[in-house]
Amino acid sequence: MDSPNTTGILIDDYNIPTLFTRYTGLNTSLIANIVMSSDNILEDFSNSVPISITVTHINTFLSQTGVPKQSLLTTDEFVLACVTFIITLVMYYILMGKGHSKKRRRLAADLKIAQDKVHFLEEKLMLFEDDGDAHEGEEIRIFMDGAFDMMHYGHMNAFRLARSLGSHLVVGVNSDKSITECKGAPLMNDDERLTMVKGCKFVDEVVPDCPYVMSETYLNWVMKTYKIDYVIHGDDPCIVNGKDVYESAKKAGKFQSIPRTEGVSTTDIVGRMLLMNKDHHFDSSSEVLTGKDRDGNSLLCEQSTFLTTSRMLRLFSSGMKSPKKGERVIYIDGAWDMFHCGHVAFLEEAKKRGDFLIVGIHSDAIVNRERGCNLPLMNLHERVLSVLGCRFVDDVLIDAPVTITPQMIQMLKIDEVIAGTSGDDFGEIGNNDRYSFVINAGIFTEIPSPTEFTISNIVDRIQANQKAFQAKITRKKKAEAKFYEDKYSDHTGRSDTE
Repeated sequence: MDSPNTTGILIDDYNIPTLFTRYTGLNTSLIANIVMSSDNILEDFSNSVPISITVTHINTFLSQTGVPKQSLLTTDEFVLACVTFIITLVMYYILMGKGHSKKRRRLAADLKIAQDKVHFLEEKLMLFEDDGDAHEGEEIRIFMDGAFDMMHYGHMNAFRLARSLGSHLVVGVNSDKSITECKGAPLMNDDERLTMVKGCKFVDEVVPDCPYVMSETYLNWVMKTYKIDYVIHGDDPCIVNGKDVYESAKKAGKFQSIPRTEGVSTTDIVGRMLLMNKDHHFDSSSEVLTGKDRDGNSLLCEQSTFLTTSRMLRLFSSGMKSPKKGERVIYIDGAWDMFHCGHVAFLEEAKKRGDFLIVGIHSDAIVNRERGCNLPLMNLHERVLSVLGCRFVDDVLIDAPVTITPQMIQMLKIDEVIAGTSGDDFGEIGNNDRYSFVINAGIFTEIPSPTEFTISNIVDRIQANQKAFQAKITRKKKAEAKFYEDKYSDHTGRSDTE
Protein backbone atom coordinates (compact mmCIF):
# COMPACT_ATOMS: atom_id res chain seq x y z
CA MET A 1 0.00 0.00 0.00
CA ASP A 2 1.25 3.44 -0.91
CA SER A 3 0.74 6.54 1.12
CA PRO A 4 1.39 10.17 0.29
CA ASN A 5 4.01 12.21 2.07
CA THR A 6 4.05 15.94 2.51
CA THR A 7 5.52 16.44 -0.96
CA GLY A 8 2.89 14.32 -2.59
CA ILE A 9 5.32 11.55 -3.62
CA LEU A 10 4.12 8.01 -3.07
CA ILE A 11 6.39 5.87 -0.92
CA ASP A 12 6.25 2.09 -0.36
CA ASP A 13 5.20 1.38 3.24
CA TYR A 14 7.71 -1.49 3.52
CA ASN A 15 10.62 0.78 2.65
CA ILE A 16 9.93 3.26 5.44
CA PRO A 17 12.66 2.91 8.21
CA THR A 18 11.25 1.85 11.54
CA LEU A 19 11.72 3.81 14.75
CA PHE A 20 14.13 1.10 16.07
CA THR A 21 16.22 1.32 12.92
CA ARG A 22 16.35 5.14 12.92
CA TYR A 23 17.53 5.38 16.53
CA THR A 24 19.83 2.30 16.77
CA GLY A 25 21.12 2.04 13.27
CA LEU A 26 20.51 -1.73 13.36
CA ASN A 27 18.71 -3.61 10.68
CA THR A 28 15.52 -5.17 12.00
CA SER A 29 15.89 -8.01 9.58
CA LEU A 30 19.33 -8.78 11.10
CA ILE A 31 17.82 -8.89 14.59
CA ALA A 32 15.07 -11.13 13.31
CA ASN A 33 17.63 -13.46 11.76
CA ILE A 34 19.59 -13.66 15.03
CA VAL A 35 16.43 -14.44 16.97
CA MET A 36 15.40 -17.07 14.44
CA SER A 37 18.87 -18.63 14.48
CA SER A 38 18.88 -18.72 18.27
CA ASP A 39 15.44 -20.33 18.23
CA ASN A 40 16.68 -22.96 15.80
CA ILE A 41 19.72 -23.68 17.99
CA LEU A 42 17.56 -24.04 21.07
CA GLU A 43 15.19 -26.30 19.13
CA ASP A 44 18.12 -28.51 18.10
CA PHE A 45 19.27 -28.78 21.68
CA SER A 46 15.75 -29.62 22.86
CA ASN A 47 15.47 -32.43 20.32
CA SER A 48 18.92 -33.87 21.04
CA VAL A 49 19.18 -37.34 22.56
CA PRO A 50 21.38 -36.38 25.56
CA ILE A 51 18.94 -33.66 26.61
CA SER A 52 15.98 -36.01 26.25
CA ILE A 53 17.69 -38.70 28.33
CA THR A 54 18.66 -36.17 31.01
CA VAL A 55 15.13 -34.75 31.22
CA THR A 56 13.69 -38.27 31.36
CA HIS A 57 15.89 -39.15 34.35
CA ILE A 58 15.01 -35.90 36.08
CA ASN A 59 11.28 -36.43 35.52
CA THR A 60 11.50 -40.02 36.74
CA PHE A 61 13.04 -38.78 39.98
CA LEU A 62 10.45 -35.99 40.30
CA SER A 63 7.58 -38.44 39.71
CA GLN A 64 8.90 -40.69 42.46
CA THR A 65 8.89 -37.73 44.83
CA GLY A 66 5.22 -37.02 44.07
CA VAL A 67 5.42 -34.15 41.55
CA PRO A 68 2.25 -33.98 39.39
CA LYS A 69 2.64 -34.99 35.74
CA GLN A 70 1.59 -31.56 34.45
CA SER A 71 4.40 -29.99 36.48
CA LEU A 72 7.16 -32.18 35.09
CA LEU A 73 10.05 -30.66 33.17
CA THR A 74 10.01 -30.35 29.38
CA THR A 75 13.09 -30.38 27.18
CA ASP A 76 12.44 -26.77 26.15
CA GLU A 77 12.27 -25.65 29.78
CA PHE A 78 15.46 -27.54 30.66
CA VAL A 79 17.39 -26.02 27.74
CA LEU A 80 16.12 -22.51 28.51
CA ALA A 81 17.06 -22.92 32.19
CA CYS A 82 20.57 -24.06 31.26
CA VAL A 83 21.05 -21.21 28.80
CA THR A 84 19.73 -18.70 31.32
CA PHE A 85 22.13 -20.04 33.97
CA ILE A 86 25.11 -19.81 31.62
CA ILE A 87 24.20 -16.30 30.49
CA THR A 88 23.80 -15.25 34.13
CA LEU A 89 27.27 -16.55 35.01
CA VAL A 90 28.84 -14.83 32.02
CA MET A 91 27.13 -11.53 32.76
CA TYR A 92 28.08 -11.78 36.45
CA TYR A 93 31.72 -12.34 35.51
CA ILE A 94 31.66 -9.45 33.01
CA LEU A 95 29.92 -7.03 35.37
CA MET A 96 31.22 -8.16 38.77
CA GLY A 97 34.17 -10.49 38.22
CA LYS A 98 36.68 -7.81 37.37
CA GLY A 99 35.59 -5.83 40.39
CA HIS A 100 36.19 -8.85 42.64
CA SER A 101 39.60 -9.43 41.06
CA LYS A 102 40.56 -5.85 41.80
CA LYS A 103 39.34 -6.23 45.39
CA ARG A 104 41.36 -9.43 45.80
CA ARG A 105 44.49 -7.77 44.46
CA ARG A 106 43.90 -4.77 46.72
CA LEU A 107 43.38 -7.02 49.75
CA ALA A 108 46.52 -8.99 48.89
CA ALA A 109 48.50 -5.76 48.69
CA ASP A 110 47.06 -4.57 52.01
CA LEU A 111 47.92 -7.93 53.61
CA LYS A 112 51.50 -7.68 52.35
CA ILE A 113 51.81 -4.19 53.83
CA ALA A 114 50.36 -5.42 57.14
CA GLN A 115 52.81 -8.35 57.22
CA ASP A 116 55.71 -6.02 56.57
CA LYS A 117 54.55 -3.77 59.40
CA VAL A 118 54.24 -6.73 61.78
CA HIS A 119 57.73 -7.91 60.84
CA PHE A 120 59.10 -4.40 61.35
CA LEU A 121 57.43 -4.12 64.77
CA GLU A 122 58.75 -7.56 65.79
CA GLU A 123 62.26 -6.50 64.89
CA LYS A 124 61.83 -3.22 66.76
CA LEU A 125 60.52 -5.11 69.79
CA MET A 126 63.50 -7.48 69.81
CA LEU A 127 65.91 -4.56 69.55
CA PHE A 128 63.94 -2.78 72.26
CA GLU A 129 64.26 -5.80 74.58
CA ASP A 130 67.91 -6.27 73.71
CA ASP A 131 68.72 -2.68 74.60
CA GLY A 132 67.19 -3.21 78.03
CA ASP A 133 64.65 -0.44 77.60
CA ALA A 134 61.56 -2.57 78.05
CA HIS A 135 60.83 -0.79 81.30
CA GLU A 136 61.55 2.81 80.52
CA GLY A 137 61.81 5.07 83.53
CA GLU A 138 62.47 2.27 86.01
CA GLU A 139 64.94 -0.55 86.47
CA ILE A 140 63.56 -3.96 87.38
CA ARG A 141 66.32 -6.20 88.67
CA ILE A 142 65.91 -9.95 88.36
CA PHE A 143 67.80 -12.62 90.25
CA MET A 144 68.12 -16.27 89.43
CA ASP A 145 70.58 -18.85 90.64
CA GLY A 146 71.72 -22.32 89.80
CA ALA A 147 74.60 -24.72 89.45
CA PHE A 148 74.80 -24.28 85.64
CA ASP A 149 76.98 -27.36 85.43
CA MET A 150 77.88 -28.08 81.80
CA MET A 151 75.98 -24.95 80.80
CA HIS A 152 74.08 -25.25 77.54
CA TYR A 153 71.67 -23.25 75.39
CA GLY A 154 68.77 -24.33 77.64
CA HIS A 155 70.37 -22.35 80.47
CA MET A 156 70.97 -19.44 78.08
CA ASN A 157 67.32 -19.45 77.08
CA ALA A 158 66.36 -19.40 80.76
CA PHE A 159 68.57 -16.33 81.20
CA ARG A 160 66.88 -14.71 78.19
CA LEU A 161 63.41 -15.40 79.55
CA ALA A 162 64.35 -14.15 83.02
CA ARG A 163 65.84 -10.95 81.66
CA SER A 164 62.72 -10.32 79.58
CA LEU A 165 60.82 -9.94 82.87
CA GLY A 166 62.97 -6.99 83.87
CA SER A 167 65.82 -4.82 82.73
CA HIS A 168 68.84 -6.17 84.64
CA LEU A 169 69.65 -9.83 85.28
CA VAL A 170 71.79 -10.89 88.23
CA VAL A 171 72.78 -14.57 88.24
CA GLY A 172 73.99 -16.42 91.31
CA VAL A 173 76.30 -19.37 90.64
CA ASN A 174 76.18 -22.08 93.28
CA SER A 175 79.49 -22.97 94.87
CA ASP A 176 81.16 -26.36 94.45
CA LYS A 177 80.84 -26.98 98.18
CA SER A 178 77.09 -26.32 98.41
CA ILE A 179 76.34 -28.37 95.27
CA THR A 180 78.37 -31.30 96.57
CA GLU A 181 76.57 -31.21 99.91
CA CYS A 182 73.13 -31.23 98.27
CA LYS A 183 73.39 -33.44 95.18
CA GLY A 184 76.98 -34.55 94.65
CA ALA A 185 80.06 -32.95 93.13
CA PRO A 186 79.52 -30.94 89.92
CA LEU A 187 81.34 -31.89 86.74
CA MET A 188 82.73 -28.38 86.24
CA ASN A 189 84.46 -26.39 88.96
CA ASP A 190 83.61 -22.89 90.18
CA ASP A 191 85.88 -21.01 87.77
CA GLU A 192 84.71 -22.99 84.74
CA ARG A 193 81.03 -22.45 85.54
CA LEU A 194 81.56 -18.76 86.30
CA THR A 195 83.32 -18.31 82.95
CA MET A 196 80.31 -19.76 81.14
CA VAL A 197 77.74 -17.64 82.96
CA LYS A 198 79.76 -14.43 82.59
CA GLY A 199 80.16 -15.18 78.89
CA CYS A 200 76.39 -15.27 78.26
CA LYS A 201 75.10 -12.08 76.64
CA PHE A 202 71.78 -12.21 78.53
CA VAL A 203 73.52 -11.93 81.92
CA ASP A 204 74.33 -8.48 83.34
CA GLU A 205 75.91 -9.39 86.66
CA VAL A 206 77.17 -12.52 88.42
CA VAL A 207 77.17 -13.45 92.12
CA PRO A 208 79.74 -16.18 92.91
CA ASP A 209 79.60 -18.69 95.80
CA CYS A 210 75.82 -18.67 95.99
CA PRO A 211 74.46 -21.45 98.28
CA TYR A 212 72.46 -24.19 96.58
CA VAL A 213 69.68 -23.82 99.14
CA MET A 214 69.13 -20.16 99.93
CA SER A 215 68.17 -19.34 103.47
CA GLU A 216 65.81 -16.49 104.19
CA THR A 217 68.75 -14.53 105.62
CA TYR A 218 70.82 -15.03 102.47
CA LEU A 219 67.93 -14.16 100.18
CA ASN A 220 67.32 -10.93 102.07
CA TRP A 221 71.02 -10.13 101.80
CA VAL A 222 70.99 -10.70 98.05
CA MET A 223 67.86 -8.64 97.50
CA LYS A 224 69.21 -5.75 99.58
CA THR A 225 72.77 -5.83 98.23
CA TYR A 226 71.83 -6.21 94.56
CA LYS A 227 68.50 -4.36 94.83
CA ILE A 228 66.56 -7.38 93.55
CA ASP A 229 62.88 -7.04 92.68
CA TYR A 230 62.10 -10.65 91.77
CA VAL A 231 63.64 -14.11 92.12
CA ILE A 232 63.17 -16.34 89.07
CA HIS A 233 63.34 -20.10 88.56
CA GLY A 234 62.03 -22.66 86.06
CA ASP A 235 58.59 -24.18 86.45
CA ASP A 236 60.06 -27.57 87.39
CA PRO A 237 60.17 -28.26 91.15
CA CYS A 238 63.47 -27.79 93.00
CA ILE A 239 63.21 -29.95 96.12
CA VAL A 240 66.21 -30.81 98.31
CA ASN A 241 65.72 -33.04 101.35
CA GLY A 242 61.99 -32.49 101.10
CA LYS A 243 62.36 -28.69 101.20
CA ASP A 244 61.52 -26.23 98.45
CA VAL A 245 64.72 -24.33 97.64
CA TYR A 246 62.72 -21.15 96.91
CA GLU A 247 60.32 -21.34 99.83
CA SER A 248 61.62 -18.14 101.47
CA ALA A 249 61.37 -16.22 98.17
CA LYS A 250 57.81 -17.39 97.66
CA LYS A 251 56.84 -16.37 101.18
CA ALA A 252 58.24 -12.91 100.53
CA GLY A 253 56.10 -12.59 97.37
CA LYS A 254 59.24 -12.10 95.29
CA PHE A 255 59.16 -15.30 93.25
CA GLN A 256 58.16 -15.85 89.62
CA SER A 257 58.58 -18.94 87.47
CA ILE A 258 59.52 -19.25 83.81
CA PRO A 259 58.85 -22.22 81.50
CA ARG A 260 61.65 -24.72 81.26
CA THR A 261 63.37 -25.12 77.87
CA GLU A 262 62.12 -28.53 76.86
CA GLY A 263 64.11 -30.97 74.76
CA VAL A 264 67.49 -30.39 76.45
CA SER A 265 68.96 -30.97 79.87
CA THR A 266 72.35 -31.57 81.46
CA THR A 267 71.18 -35.13 82.15
CA ASP A 268 70.57 -35.68 78.45
CA ILE A 269 73.96 -34.30 77.46
CA VAL A 270 75.84 -36.38 80.03
CA GLY A 271 73.98 -39.41 78.68
CA ARG A 272 75.29 -38.69 75.20
CA MET A 273 78.83 -38.42 76.52
CA LEU A 274 78.69 -41.77 78.30
CA LEU A 275 78.94 -43.37 74.87
CA MET A 276 82.13 -41.54 73.99
CA ASN A 277 85.30 -43.58 73.47
CA LYS A 278 88.83 -42.27 73.11
CA ASP A 279 89.32 -44.47 70.03
CA HIS A 280 86.64 -42.34 68.30
CA HIS A 281 85.44 -45.35 66.33
CA PHE A 282 82.66 -47.75 67.19
CA ASP A 283 81.54 -50.99 65.61
CA SER A 284 77.85 -50.62 64.85
CA SER A 285 77.23 -53.90 66.63
CA SER A 286 79.08 -52.79 69.74
CA GLU A 287 77.21 -53.30 72.99
CA VAL A 288 78.24 -49.79 74.03
CA LEU A 289 76.21 -48.22 71.22
CA THR A 290 73.03 -49.79 72.46
CA GLY A 291 73.06 -47.18 75.18
CA LYS A 292 71.83 -49.60 77.89
CA ASP A 293 73.32 -50.50 81.23
CA ARG A 294 73.04 -53.94 82.82
CA ASP A 295 69.61 -53.08 84.18
CA GLY A 296 68.38 -52.00 80.76
CA ASN A 297 68.38 -48.30 81.58
CA SER A 298 69.19 -45.96 78.71
CA LEU A 299 72.59 -44.28 78.91
CA LEU A 300 72.45 -42.31 75.74
CA CYS A 301 69.35 -40.16 75.54
CA GLU A 302 67.41 -40.29 72.32
CA GLN A 303 68.09 -37.87 69.48
CA SER A 304 67.59 -34.32 70.62
CA THR A 305 63.91 -33.43 70.90
CA PHE A 306 64.58 -29.70 71.10
CA LEU A 307 62.63 -27.86 68.39
CA THR A 308 64.63 -25.04 66.88
CA THR A 309 62.23 -22.51 65.36
CA SER A 310 63.06 -19.45 63.30
CA ARG A 311 61.63 -17.34 66.13
CA MET A 312 64.04 -18.90 68.63
CA LEU A 313 66.96 -18.16 66.29
CA ARG A 314 65.76 -14.56 65.93
CA LEU A 315 65.45 -14.15 69.69
CA PHE A 316 68.96 -15.48 70.28
CA SER A 317 70.37 -13.29 67.50
CA SER A 318 68.51 -10.21 68.73
CA GLY A 319 70.65 -7.09 68.54
CA MET A 320 73.09 -8.48 65.99
CA LYS A 321 73.91 -5.98 63.27
CA SER A 322 76.17 -5.77 60.24
CA PRO A 323 79.70 -4.47 60.78
CA LYS A 324 80.03 -0.73 60.36
CA LYS A 325 82.28 0.78 57.75
CA GLY A 326 85.87 0.79 58.94
CA GLU A 327 85.38 -1.90 61.60
CA ARG A 328 87.94 -4.70 61.65
CA VAL A 329 86.22 -8.06 60.99
CA ILE A 330 87.67 -11.21 62.54
CA TYR A 331 86.68 -14.73 61.49
CA ILE A 332 87.12 -18.02 63.30
CA ASP A 333 85.46 -21.36 62.59
CA GLY A 334 85.03 -24.72 64.29
CA ALA A 335 82.58 -27.29 65.58
CA TRP A 336 81.91 -25.57 68.92
CA ASP A 337 80.53 -28.87 70.19
CA MET A 338 79.45 -28.94 73.82
CA PHE A 339 80.11 -25.19 74.02
CA HIS A 340 82.36 -24.93 77.07
CA CYS A 341 84.57 -22.55 79.05
CA GLY A 342 87.52 -23.17 76.72
CA HIS A 343 85.44 -21.89 73.81
CA VAL A 344 84.29 -18.81 75.74
CA ALA A 345 87.82 -17.92 76.83
CA PHE A 346 89.15 -18.26 73.29
CA LEU A 347 86.32 -16.21 71.75
CA GLU A 348 87.03 -13.46 74.28
CA GLU A 349 90.66 -13.37 73.11
CA ALA A 350 89.60 -13.46 69.46
CA LYS A 351 87.26 -10.49 69.92
CA LYS A 352 90.17 -8.42 71.23
CA ARG A 353 91.82 -8.58 67.81
CA GLY A 354 89.09 -6.62 66.07
CA ASP A 355 85.75 -4.87 66.27
CA PHE A 356 83.42 -7.50 64.79
CA LEU A 357 83.74 -11.26 65.38
CA ILE A 358 82.12 -13.74 62.99
CA VAL A 359 82.08 -17.36 64.12
CA GLY A 360 81.70 -20.14 61.55
CA ILE A 361 79.99 -23.35 62.68
CA HIS A 362 80.58 -26.55 60.70
CA SER A 363 77.76 -28.92 59.80
CA ASP A 364 77.10 -32.19 61.60
CA ALA A 365 78.41 -34.17 58.60
CA ILE A 366 81.72 -32.28 58.50
CA VAL A 367 82.28 -32.59 62.25
CA ASN A 368 81.51 -36.31 62.21
CA ARG A 369 83.78 -36.87 59.20
CA GLU A 370 86.70 -35.10 60.83
CA ARG A 371 86.25 -36.27 64.42
CA GLY A 372 84.47 -39.61 64.13
CA CYS A 373 82.70 -41.43 66.95
CA ASN A 374 79.23 -40.13 67.73
CA LEU A 375 80.39 -36.54 67.44
CA PRO A 376 79.08 -33.92 67.35
CA LEU A 377 77.29 -34.52 70.62
CA MET A 378 75.07 -31.54 69.88
CA ASN A 379 73.49 -31.02 66.48
CA LEU A 380 74.02 -27.95 64.32
CA HIS A 381 70.97 -26.06 65.61
CA GLU A 382 71.97 -26.66 69.22
CA ARG A 383 75.53 -25.50 68.55
CA VAL A 384 74.32 -22.40 66.70
CA LEU A 385 72.17 -21.33 69.66
CA SER A 386 75.04 -21.92 72.06
CA VAL A 387 77.41 -19.69 70.08
CA LEU A 388 74.73 -17.04 69.51
CA GLY A 389 74.33 -16.80 73.27
CA CYS A 390 77.97 -15.79 73.76
CA ARG A 391 78.51 -12.09 74.46
CA PHE A 392 81.75 -11.95 72.43
CA VAL A 393 80.14 -13.10 69.17
CA ASP A 394 78.77 -10.52 66.73
CA ASP A 395 77.50 -12.87 64.03
CA VAL A 396 77.41 -16.56 63.13
CA LEU A 397 78.03 -18.29 59.81
CA ILE A 398 75.83 -21.40 59.85
CA ASP A 399 77.12 -24.51 58.05
CA ALA A 400 80.45 -22.79 57.41
CA PRO A 401 82.62 -24.20 54.60
CA VAL A 402 85.73 -26.09 55.66
CA THR A 403 88.02 -24.36 53.19
CA ILE A 404 88.16 -20.59 53.41
CA THR A 405 87.96 -19.17 49.89
CA PRO A 406 88.62 -15.72 48.35
CA GLN A 407 84.90 -15.34 47.65
CA MET A 408 84.09 -15.94 51.31
CA ILE A 409 86.67 -13.37 52.43
CA GLN A 410 85.25 -10.81 50.03
CA MET A 411 81.57 -11.43 50.82
CA LEU A 412 82.03 -11.28 54.60
CA LYS A 413 84.64 -8.48 54.37
CA ILE A 414 87.00 -10.44 56.62
CA ASP A 415 90.22 -8.69 57.67
CA GLU A 416 91.78 -11.55 59.62
CA VAL A 417 91.24 -15.29 60.07
CA ILE A 418 92.44 -16.76 63.34
CA ALA A 419 92.84 -20.19 64.89
CA GLY A 420 93.94 -21.42 68.30
CA THR A 421 96.93 -23.53 69.22
CA SER A 422 94.72 -26.18 70.83
CA GLY A 423 91.20 -27.40 70.26
CA ASP A 424 89.02 -30.24 69.06
CA ASP A 425 89.08 -29.57 65.31
CA PHE A 426 91.06 -30.77 62.28
CA GLY A 427 94.42 -31.45 63.95
CA GLU A 428 97.55 -29.47 63.13
CA ILE A 429 97.02 -26.41 60.95
CA GLY A 430 100.04 -27.19 58.80
CA ASN A 431 98.67 -30.64 57.95
CA ASN A 432 95.70 -29.38 55.95
CA ASP A 433 95.21 -26.80 53.25
CA ARG A 434 91.88 -25.29 54.33
CA TYR A 435 93.79 -22.18 55.44
CA SER A 436 96.10 -22.08 52.39
CA PHE A 437 94.55 -19.03 50.77
CA VAL A 438 94.42 -16.86 53.89
CA ILE A 439 97.97 -17.92 54.84
CA ASN A 440 99.27 -16.91 51.41
CA ALA A 441 97.23 -13.70 51.57
CA GLY A 442 98.88 -12.82 54.89
CA ILE A 443 95.62 -12.51 56.81
CA PHE A 444 95.91 -15.66 58.94
CA THR A 445 97.05 -15.68 62.55
CA GLU A 446 97.42 -18.54 65.00
CA ILE A 447 97.01 -17.23 68.53
CA PRO A 448 97.77 -19.05 71.80
CA SER A 449 94.71 -20.67 73.32
CA PRO A 450 94.12 -19.13 76.77
CA THR A 451 93.26 -22.56 78.18
CA GLU A 452 93.91 -26.18 77.29
CA PHE A 453 90.35 -27.10 78.19
CA THR A 454 88.63 -29.16 75.45
CA ILE A 455 85.68 -31.50 75.13
CA SER A 456 88.06 -34.35 75.95
CA ASN A 457 88.41 -32.99 79.48
CA ILE A 458 84.65 -33.22 79.98
CA VAL A 459 84.50 -36.74 78.55
CA ASP A 460 87.38 -37.92 80.74
CA ARG A 461 85.67 -36.59 83.86
CA ILE A 462 82.42 -38.32 83.00
CA GLN A 463 84.01 -41.62 82.13
CA ALA A 464 86.13 -41.53 85.31
CA ASN A 465 82.89 -41.54 87.31
CA GLN A 466 80.73 -43.50 84.87
CA LYS A 467 78.85 -45.62 87.41
CA ALA A 468 77.94 -42.63 89.53
CA PHE A 469 76.74 -40.69 86.48
CA GLN A 470 74.76 -43.69 85.21
CA ALA A 471 72.90 -43.93 88.50
CA LYS A 472 72.37 -40.17 88.55
CA ILE A 473 71.04 -40.14 84.98
CA THR A 474 68.60 -42.97 85.66
CA ARG A 475 67.31 -41.14 88.73
CA LYS A 476 67.08 -37.78 86.97
CA LYS A 477 65.37 -39.17 83.87
CA LYS A 478 62.68 -40.78 86.00
CA ALA A 479 62.12 -37.48 87.82
CA GLU A 480 61.98 -35.55 84.53
CA ALA A 481 59.56 -38.06 83.02
CA LYS A 482 57.33 -37.74 86.06
CA PHE A 483 57.48 -33.92 85.88
CA TYR A 484 56.42 -33.80 82.21
CA GLU A 485 53.77 -36.45 82.75
CA ASP A 486 52.22 -34.38 85.51
CA LYS A 487 52.63 -31.18 83.52
CA TYR A 488 50.89 -32.41 80.38
CA SER A 489 48.28 -34.59 82.07
CA ASP A 490 46.54 -31.26 82.63
CA HIS A 491 45.86 -29.87 79.15
CA THR A 492 45.79 -26.37 80.53
CA GLY A 493 49.47 -26.57 81.39
CA ARG A 494 50.77 -25.43 78.01
CA SER A 495 54.07 -23.58 78.16
CA ASP A 496 55.85 -21.36 75.66
CA THR A 497 59.54 -22.13 75.75
CA GLU A 498 60.29 -19.22 73.54
